[in-house]
Amino acid sequence: MPAADQTLRVLSFLARQRGPVAARTIAEQLAIPRSTIYHLLGAMARHGFVVHLEPDRRWGLGTAAFELAGGYTRQEPLARLGRPLVAALADRTGESAHLAVMTGRDVLYIVEERAPRRPALVTDVGVRLPAHLTATGRAMLAHLPREQVRALYPDAAAFSDRTGRGPGRPSELRDLLRGSRERGYATEDGEVTIGLRSVGAPVLDHTGWPAAAIAVTWPDDADRDADQLAALAGEAARELSRRIGRR
Repeated sequence: MPAADQTLRVLSFLARQRGPVAARTIAEQLAIPRSTIYHLLGAMARHGFVVHLEPDRRWGLGTAAFELAGGYTRQEPLARLGRPLVAALADRTGESAHLAVMTGRDVLYIVEERAPRRPALVTDVGVRLPAHLTATGRAMLAHLPREQVRALYPDAAAFSDRTGRGPGRPSELRDLLRGSRERGYATEDGEVTIGLRSVGAPVLDHTGWPAAAIAVTWPDDADRDADQLAALAGEAARELSRRIGRR
């Protein structure tokens, strides 16, 4: 596996943790030889992307990683590229549409277009929601490596709840994600807000990694075809994928 890919996997893993972790844990979770992990951590430490807490024998993110996050926040590339596509999707469907990214076990909404005469949503820009309950989160989780999904949701304690619906165990999430892959899009029905449904499609980067997801939300008493809305969301997601470099 190329060193660049391994380095990015390590940084992504550290970003999802609640605190610094041992090198052995990183090696085990990512299935990378421990000798390689130490080599990568040493190189990243020299550039300030990670820091070694010697008394605890643990590794955490360094200030350079924080600077990257700040640069992303200032530039907002996904939001800038996705905003016109999400707006056009809302116009075409007559329903609210949004764009979200994964952050740990949550999705973070970075673009929302509210459709006229539709109910207010909880998915305002800047809001975080549990990924396993949302159409955007499920669309992205369905395209993550299974080992990473297991690391994010190792047991029932990892599953939060909003409305009493949705998966509560790893096996239930696996079944749900399998259905999303077979269908080609993810669904959500009342898991976030009772009375509202959503469909979501992943935005994939040039490596096939789910960089974001686009979803459409509508009242469940509206006479809408979920497959048709998902097809339109999928078109927008594929176009955003193309704009961020996927061929």
